Amino acid sequence: MPQTIHILPELLANKIAAGEVVQRPASVVKELIENAVDAGATIHTIVTKNGGKSFVQVIDNGCGMSEQDAAVAFERHATSKISAYEDLENIRTLGFRGEALASIAAVAQVELRTRQKADEVATVIRIEGGEVKEKSKDAADYGTSVGVRNLFYNTPGRRNFLKANNTEFKHVFDVVQRLAIAHPEFRISFMSDDDSVLDLHPASLDERIKDLFGERLFESLVPFHDSNEAIEIRGYVSKPDFSRKTRVEQYLFLNGRYIINRSVNHAVFQSYEHLLEKGSFPFFILFLTIDPHRVDVNVHPSKMEVKFEDDRSIYRMVLNGVRKALMAHDLAPSLGKSGYQDSGSGPRAAYGGPIPVHSWQDLLGPKTSEMVDRQTGEILPGTELPDSPFPTPHSALPIPESPFPIRHFPVWQLHNKYIISPTREGLMVVDQHVAHERVLYERTVEHFSGQTQSSQQLLFPQTIDFVPGDAALVQQLMPHLEGMGFVLKSFGKSTVVVEAVPPDVRPNKESTILQDILDLYKENEHDVKLEPRENLAKSYSCKAAIKAGDPLNEQEMGSLLDQLFATKNPFVCPHGRPIMVKVTLTELDKRFGRPV
Repeated sequence: MPQTIHILPELLANKIAAGEVVQRPASVVKELIENAVDAGATIHTIVTKNGGKSFVQVIDNGCGMSEQDAAVAFERHATSKISAYEDLENIRTLGFRGEALASIAAVAQVELRTRQKADEVATVIRIEGGEVKEKSKDAADYGTSVGVRNLFYNTPGRRNFLKANNTEFKHVFDVVQRLAIAHPEFRISFMSDDDSVLDLHPASLDERIKDLFGERLFESLVPFHDSNEAIEIRGYVSKPDFSRKTRVEQYLFLNGRYIINRSVNHAVFQSYEHLLEKGSFPFFILFLTIDPHRVDVNVHPSKMEVKFEDDRSIYRMVLNGVRKALMAHDLAPSLGKSGYQDSGSGPRAAYGGPIPVHSWQDLLGPKTSEMVDRQTGEILPGTELPDSPFPTPHSALPIPESPFPIRHFPVWQLHNKYIISPTREGLMVVDQHVAHERVLYERTVEHFSGQTQSSQQLLFPQTIDFVPGDAALVQQLMPHLEGMGFVLKSFGKSTVVVEAVPPDVRPNKESTILQDILDLYKENEHDVKLEPRENLAKSYSCKAAIKAGDPLNEQEMGSLLDQLFATKNPFVCPHGRPIMVKVTLTELDKRFGRPV
């Protein structure tokens, strides 16, 4: 019988291996940056074109390579980082597998220029599809420059899976941003399509965070630091009122390497207890320093997954370290020896303890009980009621003009969260947030279809500065945002001027609604696959809708119910949550032991 098992050609094997290491242009940037850091570089220049699909270049001032080293650098498993098995247990460099350059060269056209300080000229090597096309000498500064053109040019199937330029740019930006956070002492320049995206000078970590995320976010951060004989943790976590609607802005570094670890992320999240709203996540930057012998980074070719020798100790230390930092700023409750004392029933205080209830008036809450006559239950004369979140004349719940009453049944608001109204069969409880979300969602879909479209002109246009990744996303979504009713103008590379917003946007939310929509859009894009319009409609309706805790007057509650029951599906919100709960008289009679 003919032989059926054979050894794959080296070029084909390299292309297969490249699939694990090089997934998109951002992978190329990551691997080249890691090589530059390991080479001792303090200056990093990153240049991309078309999101990195047509060109990526990383230039550094590291130690460079000799002519002999440059000649073998593109061979598989060629590395200067390790030489024996024992070295795998003491890895202190970012790279060590010796796969990156070989994988990149197998699926792209690569030019390497490298020079050591002692050399007079640089070594130049050009490779296409894994084959060396040229070796020569040329003048160049000391350090290394690697240019990568036409990624996946010889594997068209892989190239077809690349996303739009803006999407690939965002992934590259994320990689560069992580480098900038991990090494604030570096000089970093990032150019995309001949535009300067980042130009960062060496600075402290505090200043670097301000440069990347802005002064406002930095002021919301709480620093923390803790250590023992084996582990050191330090970094920043956001205050609860500055939480995000997505997990994408959570940065975890192990010995200077960016990693992904769900256990550590969960420990940070648990530190906040009940301080975060449902669906919110903290922003954090966390640095772990651990003896390399206690961690295994050789788990996946991407080197972003690691295994800890003692996961539980890491978890407990992160949990306690972050919690102590929040407690020090009066942002988290302290725990006694026996934990929270909770009877398991009754109303709960803001920090989880039970509220003492002595009479029915106490259930109304301290502010409400002061406004109510204890004998008649009526509002006391002269009492100032809470302002509506929809001041005249601009209201998020416009009241339709009609000679008839807006509602046919009385309505009440429960804890500024639910609307209660009697029905012919019993009682109806409506979640005001998801009800308004359904209304706004269907209205936004109508805007996209061209059935209706309107904008609320701002008296004073709002200027918003985005991080480059979000600025690129705004440009990508610009036609859809304009279809929703936004009127936007680009001002510079990462600044957008908002001249008008959809009429449903509440007052004082004009400057934040766009960022909120983008945050939720990115989360939806990461978790579920939605068309851009569908994603935007859901994101906008969630962020623009009234919130739990917003007081409504009778007219606003009636208007919301009228608009809700005019929608195509008044029973479920765009995300699938129920909008209302109905309780029949029969059910109530059973609960009270009445004969049915």
